[in-house]
This record gives sequence, structure tokens and C-alpha cells, in this order.
Amino acid sequence: MVQPSEPEFEQALNEVYSTLKASSLFEKEPKYLKVLDVVQIPERIIQFRVVWENDNHEVEVNRGYRVQFNSALGPYKGGLRFHPTVNLSILKFLGFEQIFKNALTGLNIGGGKGGSDFNPKGRSNNEIRRFCYAFMRELSRHIGQDTDVPAGDINVGGREIGYLFGAYKQIRNSFEGVLTGKGLTWGGSLIRPEATGFGLVYYVEQQIKYATKGKEDFTGKRVAISGSGNVAQYAALKVIQLGGKVVSLSDSKGTIISEEGVTAEQIAVIGKAKIAFKSLEEIIKDPAFETHPVKYIAGARPWIHVGQVDVALPCATQNEVSGDEAKALVAAGVKYVAEGSNMGSTQDAIDVFEGERLATKSASAPAVWYAPGKASNAGGVLVSALEMGQNSQRIQWTSEQVDSELHKRMINLFEESIKYATQYSKESNKESLPSLVMGANLAGFVKVADAMFDHGDVWA
Repeated sequence: MVQPSEPEFEQALNEVYSTLKASSLFEKEPKYLKVLDVVQIPERIIQFRVVWENDNHEVEVNRGYRVQFNSALGPYKGGLRFHPTVNLSILKFLGFEQIFKNALTGLNIGGGKGGSDFNPKGRSNNEIRRFCYAFMRELSRHIGQDTDVPAGDINVGGREIGYLFGAYKQIRNSFEGVLTGKGLTWGGSLIRPEATGFGLVYYVEQQIKYATKGKEDFTGKRVAISGSGNVAQYAALKVIQLGGKVVSLSDSKGTIISEEGVTAEQIAVIGKAKIAFKSLEEIIKDPAFETHPVKYIAGARPWIHVGQVDVALPCATQNEVSGDEAKALVAAGVKYVAEGSNMGSTQDAIDVFEGERLATKSASAPAVWYAPGKASNAGGVLVSALEMGQNSQRIQWTSEQVDSELHKRMINLFEESIKYATQYSKESNKESLPSLVMGANLAGFVKVADAMFDHGDVWA
């Protein structure tokens, strides 16, 4: 049922299928095998044209999409991405991942994803506003607080969510929690911008504690991070707060390497500049980089340039760690890999990491432990769902309440992955750490499958 022109979706599908079939789930409970053919097909795919006017009063047209993949656990939930690479394969892969990621949060949200091939870089503020209004004219027919609640994703931040919400309110004459990532004065949640990055670090913190039996944490760890957007920025800040050293950040044009460690001040400068779509090559000319200089490498990702590292956090985009880069990270001593991006590692890279995990290790060469994005970057959608709850109650939680709930649920999510990986593992090396890939896929899949059986979407 996978189309040849959908390589990203096929990769995501095969990753889930292979881990489920490698477990003992279907041997112990064969009814779940029936769900596989059903869950891979979206409940609905909406594709539409977006016609809008640029600053020269010229007509432009883009493709708009919403993939409403699975509503077994609640309203469709997943981001909107504005990027020239957006196509159905990418949105189906993201929506498919979102089903199980959302299930792992323990909250009642289904999976979906959407966006457009519109490129906001180089566009004026008015052009972005006009595009958002044109995009929402069609999307508004298909979403609602009890139907489908989109959020932001690449190139869809607070500004774009504001314009999209304003358009929805105008078109539907309804003020409701139809989008998440809203402004704090009109329904947004505190800690939402930080949530994915913070949640990623909370998850890795549990990996470290579990692997070392509570003897280690982030203190003194060298952490390589890719990306320099929202997720990378807040992951870096949390790592610094917990005593780690961030040795890299990157964007589509190149990488910065910092032997001394990127500072919180430098991250603040990057955050402000990235809103204006500035490159790291431009940003590092700021005075904040004079006292703590960094090395810039054009056209490169960080993984083969960072030197010795303990933790690697891919936070840019899909397939940003290749098999060769995974081998370089292993050679550099990496022990923990967790994705802040969706499907950040290629299958070749995952095979390298999982092979290292399973290999017999001496005390001087501990195993590499890899965590997939559907588990490790679930903090963003988790707090989005908490924003939905606050909207329903017409209240706003404090930062401490939201952060506490995020931290607690990321720990629960990690423990669920450990539980399922242990319960259904067929691995012969019982001394190895549990597979977090298998555990996350199993935990999310079983929860969604059980709901689908209850609803009659599939039957034994």
C-alpha cells in the first residue's frame, strides 16, 4: 500500500513494522497483526491550493495539505510545516510518527500533520500574513477544537500561529482552542516554546540514570546538538542548566563547534536572529561570540567534527545522521543518542546504534543507547495537549505546573518504553540495555490498536 514516490513514509513505516515484528507481540497476541494494514492508511488526506497576493500585487499559488491520520485516541494533533520540501510523503511520515508519539504522552490525542510548500524565507511580514490567511481559508473547513488541532512546526512559529488563529476566528466567528502554540494573552500555555527541547533533555536524563544505575547525570557531559531552531535552542539551554557542555549547533548552511561550550548568552543571540532567518555564519559575528569564539564549518553537519562526545541530540530535520556519521559518533565515544527531530537518523544509522547496544561491552566501553524521536521529542505535543486542556477550562497554569507535568510525563513515557521493550523482547543478549525503539513503538502501537478494536475500526 506504500507508493514508490513516498520514500520518507516508507522508511517510517518499515521502522515501525520491523521492530514490532522483531518483538514477541504477534506471537503472544496475534490479533494485533490485523491492525498493521489498517493503521498505515490515513483516515483522511486533504490537499488544496493556496492562492495569495505578494507585495508586488502578483498572484502566487502553493500546495496546502492536512493528513488526518488516526483519531482513535482523540482529535487529530500535529504540526503545520511551511517549507519548499513539503510533500505528501514527508507529511504522511510525520503524521504516522505522530500517532504513536501522541499515544505515548498518555493524553487523549490522535495523530495528524499538515503544511505547505510555501517558503517564508525572504518574504515580508505582510506576505506571510496574507499567505496564512489564504491557507486558513481552506484549512478552517476541516479543523476544530474537537476535530483537529494543529500546532507549529518548521517555519511555523508564534507569528504564523497568530495569523492562522486570527484568520480562523474571522472565518468561523469562533474563539476556540483550535491551534496550539498561541500567544500567552490569548490562550497559549507557558513552557510551550521550551517544551520539545526541555522534554528531550528530561528523557535523556532518564537514559543516563537508568544506564548508570543513578550514578551519573548531565554534569560534565559533552553534548553535540544539531539545528539552531526552537528545539535545539531550548535543549541546549536545559543541558547547560543541568551542568553539561554544548559543543555544537548547526543550520542548513553549516555548523559551529565550541570547545569551551556554547553559552546561554550566545543561544539568546541565535534565537533572536533566527526569527529573521539569519544564518549561523552571519550570527557568529555578534559581539557575544568574541569572548567565547566558535569554529564555523560551512556545508557540514556536526557529527564528524565534534570530537569526543557523550551525548548526541539531532534537532534539525529528518535523516540528518547517516550510517557513516553514526560510526563517527560511536568512535568519538557517544553513549546516548536521542532525536529532537522526527526520524533524525537514517535506518543505516539506527542499525549502527542498535548494533552497538547489543554488542558485548567492557566496562571501559559502555553501550550506545539510541532513543527515537517519537519518544524523546514528545514533549512538544505533550505540552500542546496540556494547552488544549487549559483552553477547555479557560485557565492558564503556572510555568512550574506545566514544567512539572512535562517532566513527570517524560519520565512516565521513558518507563513505558522500558516496560514494553522488556516484556516483548526476543533478544538473546539479556545483559544489553532494552531497545527504546522497540519499546516506544510497542507502547504506542498497543494503545492505539486497543482503541481501534474498541471502536470497531478493526476486529479480531
